[in-house]
Amino acid sequence: MNQNLVNEIKAAINERIDLKRNLSDEEISEIVEKSVFEKSREIILSTCEKKEIISSIFNSLRRLDIIQPVLEDPGITEIMINGPDNIFIERNGKSERLDLHFESSQKLEDIIQIMVTAVNRTVNESTPIVDARLKDGSRINVVLPPIALNGPIVTIRKFPDKPVNMEKLIELGSLTAQAADTLRKLVVAKYNIFISGGTGSGKTTFLNALSNYIPQDERIITIEDSAELQIHNIPNLVRLETRNANLEGRGEITIRDLIKTSLRMRPNRIIVGEVRGPEAIDMLQAMNTGHDGSLSTGHANSAMDMLSRLETMILSSSAIPLEAVRKQIASAIDIIVFLSRLRDKSRRTLEISEVLGLENGQYMLNPLFSFEEVHGDNTGLTGKVTGCLERSANPLVNTQKMINAGLSCDI
Repeated sequence: MNQNLVNEIKAAINERIDLKRNLSDEEISEIVEKSVFEKSREIILSTCEKKEIISSIFNSLRRLDIIQPVLEDPGITEIMINGPDNIFIERNGKSERLDLHFESSQKLEDIIQIMVTAVNRTVNESTPIVDARLKDGSRINVVLPPIALNGPIVTIRKFPDKPVNMEKLIELGSLTAQAADTLRKLVVAKYNIFISGGTGSGKTTFLNALSNYIPQDERIITIEDSAELQIHNIPNLVRLETRNANLEGRGEITIRDLIKTSLRMRPNRIIVGEVRGPEAIDMLQAMNTGHDGSLSTGHANSAMDMLSRLETMILSSSAIPLEAVRKQIASAIDIIVFLSRLRDKSRRTLEISEVLGLENGQYMLNPLFSFEEVHGDNTGLTGKVTGCLERSANPLVNTQKMINAGLSCDI
């Protein structure tokens, strides 16, 4: 597409538009089409070129400019904008650079303002960092100069319109049918489950899939920084989202506030999208005070590392003895699932472990499933990691919840 031609037509349209009128999308579209067809009398343009130019100009005037088609592409899962001239996407687990450029850094900032104001968030020089959720459910993170040295930075994590279920995760090789059935029993029996993993390992997707096993007659409350969970099978569902402080520094609602108020809303289970700070103590106390079957996620490099990170979160905000913290964690969490993104970019479940408690002040984990990689010549040639989540010989030790739910302890 000839960018100079597009800019020329846009300049002509800007002269034609009456800025005093609040034009509708239909009126803008009509003006754009008329201008393009007039230009096609001077320059030969194919039907495909006309459509592309019309779409580009309309998106720049009324949508999100050059990233509008990228947002609408269902095959793209991540959009990474590093200033006006560097745009990357993730497709099928692989990152690639797009041959797209914003007109200027100011144009990119204008697009950012359109996105964040549409969801009642504010980002400017005084508050240059913001996390928000777009209307289509995508998660957006923005960092503006002077914090960002190479121009406005935008990262958009897209989510599928139809949530991924366990059957799809099995099909993709993330876990086995046996592991999925074990997790189903654990969810139904109200074991407290914590999903851990690194950035982009699929924690939210896994949590969504796991929530499908929750009985439909229960009352569920979800608590998130930016609402990403897509739970459709629970009729009695309450969704809560945090709120940033206003320009006067007032009105902030934190995850801690939401967890505390959720306990007064008669939940059967509480689902916290991600625990990353002082709210860890409130989440654990909820798990320990009759809200069995609660679910949450957190960043960690292993199942054991997740327990250590929870300790750090709690100790950084509360003057509680380490021994008491460890007892609280060991008592609250029943199962830890660890996910990882492997070298071939595939997202796999690497470990499902039972938390047995403490021994000599240290956590004891009982691995129920572990990922076993198959090494061979074909693996090196294709670059694809082959392996399977294998059931260990260890039985489930804490079986009381299974018995209470009337389920078989043989998993």
